[in-house]
Amino acid sequence: MSNRLYYRAPEEAEAHCLPQFQSFDQQLCYNNGSQGTNFSFQSSNEPYCTLESSSATGSYTVYNSPSTVSFSPYGSPNSQQESQSYRSSDPHHSPDNAYGSPMSTSCVTEDVSDLKHKLRELETVMLGPDSDIINSYNSTFTPNKSSLEMMDSWRGTMEVISGGDLKQLLVACAKSVWDNDLLMAQWLMDELRQMVSVSGEPIQRLGAYMLEGLVARLASSGSSIYKALRCKEPASSDLLSYMHILYEVCPYFKFGYMSANGAIAEAMKDENRVHIIDFQIGQGSQWITLIQAFSARPRGPPHIRITGIDDPTSAYARGGGLNIVGQKLSRLAQSVKVPFEFHSAAVSGCDVQLENLGVRPGGEALAVNFAFMLHHMPDESVSTQNHRDRLLRLVKSLSPKVVTLVEQESNTNTAAFFPRFLETLNYYTAMFESIDVTLPRDHKKRISVEQHCLARDVVNIIACEGVERVERHELVGKWRSRFAMAGFSPYPLSSPVNATIKRLLENYSDKYRLEEREGALYLGWMDRALVASCAWK
Repeated sequence: MSNRLYYRAPEEAEAHCLPQFQSFDQQLCYNNGSQGTNFSFQSSNEPYCTLESSSATGSYTVYNSPSTVSFSPYGSPNSQQESQSYRSSDPHHSPDNAYGSPMSTSCVTEDVSDLKHKLRELETVMLGPDSDIINSYNSTFTPNKSSLEMMDSWRGTMEVISGGDLKQLLVACAKSVWDNDLLMAQWLMDELRQMVSVSGEPIQRLGAYMLEGLVARLASSGSSIYKALRCKEPASSDLLSYMHILYEVCPYFKFGYMSANGAIAEAMKDENRVHIIDFQIGQGSQWITLIQAFSARPRGPPHIRITGIDDPTSAYARGGGLNIVGQKLSRLAQSVKVPFEFHSAAVSGCDVQLENLGVRPGGEALAVNFAFMLHHMPDESVSTQNHRDRLLRLVKSLSPKVVTLVEQESNTNTAAFFPRFLETLNYYTAMFESIDVTLPRDHKKRISVEQHCLARDVVNIIACEGVERVERHELVGKWRSRFAMAGFSPYPLSSPVNATIKRLLENYSDKYRLEEREGALYLGWMDRALVASCAWK
């Protein structure tokens, strides 16, 4: 894609900078640890040039925005009217706002004459100063078909803007980017900047991060921005705090860990020596309840050995290496009289080889855990090495008794940009709305939680392609095909554990849904499944 969005006459050009990006984190939850690294971007008063816009000639592309926009200290665009648009008395401000429902409150222009004036300005830019389509549209002058279609498109967009539906406007902007309609995309971005807010309703908050992803993509600098934003990270203790808050307020991660632990406990109920390989151990918190459960086994606890594979985000959040996880779990096991060993493998998933796993031939029953990890592995569409399937084949060669999979139920791996944008919008709308019910808007850490634990995923999915796009989710159906090709067969989930999860959900909103079908357990928000869990052997 060209580094220039479009050309304007010199008298129309203004100094336009990309929105300032701030700290996002690829880590999805309290103890899953993802493959990326935390990042942030220093606020600056200097114009922000896209990092990939430099060429051999040393030139840079600087973009311009005709709208009046301010940016929050957190780096997401805020309308100057924001404080007036969403007050506590706003009837639209309700945690019960239905998933995916349009917002009717906006800061956009609603005056018809002003809309006509904007349309004329756009007509002049597109068709030249001598064009008079607006006044002559119904008169004797008839423009050519392409001009009519173009103006109809602009009029339709005007209707979307005047309707104040932020979700529709985000979709229209993404479609313009997809169609390479750069003038339309730039105009819609200017309107969106006035409507999104990191402190507003769920769709406004999500919209702020999706807009940043669109801007980065349109500037052809998504991958470079994604890398550059790692230059400053929050303090490790702060990041760990944000991850813990998200873990507590959302049941998605507890659901995933409980269902995986239930399958492992069932498979190992008669074993004396158990080896668990966790491909993304994070803070190790998933194993606390399993160790406690094994300590209460009537025939006595087994000897447990855990191999923990690390990732950079988790290492940073916990403020040190895997020895911290090992010491924590060892102290717990000792307190409940469970024989325990810990083996660390400080290596990323793509680099894991057989020798990293610490497998001992004979005498140990093996369980393997893939919790919120495999979607970070590049598959055949990204790399001929296809680490996603390579790891499954490697694990199958170890003859495990059970392999657990927990993943986000979303389809963003090989989808083209526009359908991927729609999928991301729908998925994270449900996620943000579920957070809104549990975590009050005035919670002083809510913005940081969403930015550091969710927003970077959104930006990566929208702005990046190729090996730089590491958030590549797949639906259970696709995972089922991958496991089957690697030689696995389904392992039934534990009914008692499923009942325990249902009781867990009673502590949260009644809008959460739990469903079991075709050997997998799904947790969703209203009608949208968000996390799925299944087991294999």
